[in-house]
Amino acid sequence: MTIQDKVVVITGASSGIGEATAKLLASKGAKLVLGARREDKLVRLTDEIRNAGGQAIYAITDVTKPEDNENLVNLAKSEFGKFDVIFLNAGLMPSSNLSELKVDEWNQMVDVNLKGVLNGIAAALPSFIGQKSGQVIATSSVAGLKAYPGGAVYGATKWAVRDLMETLRMESALEGNNIRTATIYPAAVNTELLDTITSKEAAEGMNAVYDQYGISADRIANVIAFAIDQPEDTNVSEFTVGPTAQPW
Repeated sequence: MTIQDKVVVITGASSGIGEATAKLLASKGAKLVLGARREDKLVRLTDEIRNAGGQAIYAITDVTKPEDNENLVNLAKSEFGKFDVIFLNAGLMPSSNLSELKVDEWNQMVDVNLKGVLNGIAAALPSFIGQKSGQVIATSSVAGLKAYPGGAVYGATKWAVRDLMETLRMESALEGNNIRTATIYPAAVNTELLDTITSKEAAEGMNAVYDQYGISADRIANVIAFAIDQPEDTNVSEFTVGPTAQPW
């Protein structure tokens, strides 16, 4: 399996999709470098992986800071001697109607969901270009494929990630850098994402959807493992993943 011994950096690793992915990849022999803001959760996850026989280290990471992203990459290379995959998973979804004018939340989403991905790509590309190999995986959303009331700014950031990742794939092919990309578009997946919603109307609507349809984060982890596990000459670039019963 190509996952064995790969060094994988994960942002937003302390819960949800990031946590589930870290556990799964570790069980398949990957070496994990975990980044998130909450150290207590990073410590717990790192200890759990190590106690199960896996390899993992962590660094407190704010993806809005370029230097934190660079630190994760440097940590991977110094600890494990190489760097193969970066999974850009950190994100916020404080949904609301535009008329509520939650401008601070708009800016937070742009900073984390879009600039955070850009910071991760900027940190990873010098290594990947230099070694003529690597893989960038990013979490977008079904809101990056279609519009939803209450999700204008969130969706805008996720549409941007879609375009960004597809362009990265094309440019890498044209430049001969052999960088693989994969973009994940989850529908209702049970994570902490809804905890950031401050709009009462949006919170009620989203919680109702997730209570009815939500699937576990390990379903997404399986898809990410599949993307990594492909041969180096094969790129599987987009995955829309959600509950079978949800009419997304």
